[in-house]
Amino acid sequence: MNNHTGTSSLGRDNLPTEDCRAQLVLIVASADFDATGRERRFLTHVVEETLAGRGDRIKAYSIAVEVFGRGESFDAQTDPIVRIEAGHLRRALERYYLTSGHADPILITIPKGGYVPVFTLRSDQPVAEPQTPVISQPMADAPVRWVASRLVLPGVLVLFLVAGASLLAGWWSSATPGVPETPRVLVEQFENLTGTQAAAAVASGLKQEIVSQLSKFKDIVVVESTAEGDDPLTSPARFVLAGSVNLSVDAFRVRVRLINRADGSVLWANSYDGAIKVADLVQAQTDIASNVATSLAQTYGVIFQADANLHVENPPDDWAAYSCTLSFYAYRFPVSLEARSTVRTCLEKSVGRFPNYATAWGLLSLIYTDDYRFEFPADGAASAEALERALAAARRAVELDPANIRGRQAEMFALYFNKEIDAALKVGKQTLDINPNDTEFMGEYGERLAVSGNWHDGCSLISAAHQRSPGSSPYYEADLALCSYFSGDYLQAAMWIKKSSALSNPIYHLIAAAAFGEGGNKIEAERERTWLIKNQPNLVKTVRRQLSIRLARAQDVEFFVGSLKKAGLEVAD
Repeated sequence: MNNHTGTSSLGRDNLPTEDCRAQLVLIVASADFDATGRERRFLTHVVEETLAGRGDRIKAYSIAVEVFGRGESFDAQTDPIVRIEAGHLRRALERYYLTSGHADPILITIPKGGYVPVFTLRSDQPVAEPQTPVISQPMADAPVRWVASRLVLPGVLVLFLVAGASLLAGWWSSATPGVPETPRVLVEQFENLTGTQAAAAVASGLKQEIVSQLSKFKDIVVVESTAEGDDPLTSPARFVLAGSVNLSVDAFRVRVRLINRADGSVLWANSYDGAIKVADLVQAQTDIASNVATSLAQTYGVIFQADANLHVENPPDDWAAYSCTLSFYAYRFPVSLEARSTVRTCLEKSVGRFPNYATAWGLLSLIYTDDYRFEFPADGAASAEALERALAAARRAVELDPANIRGRQAEMFALYFNKEIDAALKVGKQTLDINPNDTEFMGEYGERLAVSGNWHDGCSLISAAHQRSPGSSPYYEADLALCSYFSGDYLQAAMWIKKSSALSNPIYHLIAAAAFGEGGNKIEAERERTWLIKNQPNLVKTVRRQLSIRLARAQDVEFFVGSLKKAGLEVAD
């Protein structure tokens, strides 16, 4: 925004209020204004406050409370949400003025260091009331109905370069030196199959909403194909997201697909259908974009699966560092000491080679927390040291990137096991607001809420994460078994625990023993008791302490101990 030429700065009083307000309407109504609903409310709030002469009241606190709905206890020093959203908003404004707003007479900017907007007049244009945008007449709100289904595409519409290892090597070597490999996704303009202006508007709006939602995932880079004549094949992106929009008289259909540019294969494709009502379309765009972002960019999503299955001979440092993050997620299912040691060493080398790699710092913190919580019996000094390392690594990740979800997840974990429960849950709530589509984090935050004693809200989040997750995680089933157990539904608990495949995790067997013991299933309970005594005798000896580390409420610990005794385990008082 500071590079615009042919402009002159004027005080707010030198510009008519109505002209400034009309410019705000132009921006907010534009499909090229790449901002979420909350960011649009943010902009509208600060502009209206300034035009009303109340610019001196615009602070992070007032924005958080009046726009974001935060409580009066909001603390801008510990909650970065306003600062983060302001950064997103500044970038959205810059993009708008580089695209459809390139000839607008009034520039609205939000200088860094504050949140009060500045209004600037282009010196080469007279102040004129901008043309009022055409806005469809809103209709009554109704539930959005859309259906996602797998597509069997008749063929790929765009021919891609046939490329093997040499092309991949070219893409990786083109990355900025000194930074780890990060998957890049090129989002193309959605094809307008209907050929009408209405369909074009839907296609443009949907694309921008998908870009916005994808960009919340910090472990991918989103690039766009916007200018006419752009050749997307010149972009270093390894994945291409393309789609189409088709409108009929009373319905719409959207098709979306992700293409691997190395061989032109379609990695994922979905279709979405719904009714054409203005209110429905707006919500449907948000819902579709959320589904696409979660399916593709999630920890166990399509992009992760594609890269996890990709073998690279003699990988360069940037790819090796990225591979360490992939190996972390592979480690989480078996949770073996040997695998943990290997991944820990790999991540420590990664942050040594790339000290600003926030995701690697976050995952390293989670490994250190695992060192604390999965050693039976734990050495007191070693455990304290592991937890200190976990907290330090998590804080380093958040310092490098306050919006990095894995870093904030690690901070929540470390704080929880350090018995700073309220601080952990506060971080959890803030993080879910940053990216509500990250089902990996949603499930982890739900678990922290539940085991802290808020079983209702925590288990609701775990259930939602399980339903929305693009990949299978055995921990969802184990967590849902625990939720059912504490709600008194032991049959449901047994059903969920039998579905989980986390058979190597000793905590899984504790949950199973408690559920079967309390439910009176003696055969199953005896099997779990036998497994624990044979494979984890030290856990059995220190089980009360281990439960106290994980369950925040004493009554939950005692109830669980009672169930283990019913399963035949001897638990010291």
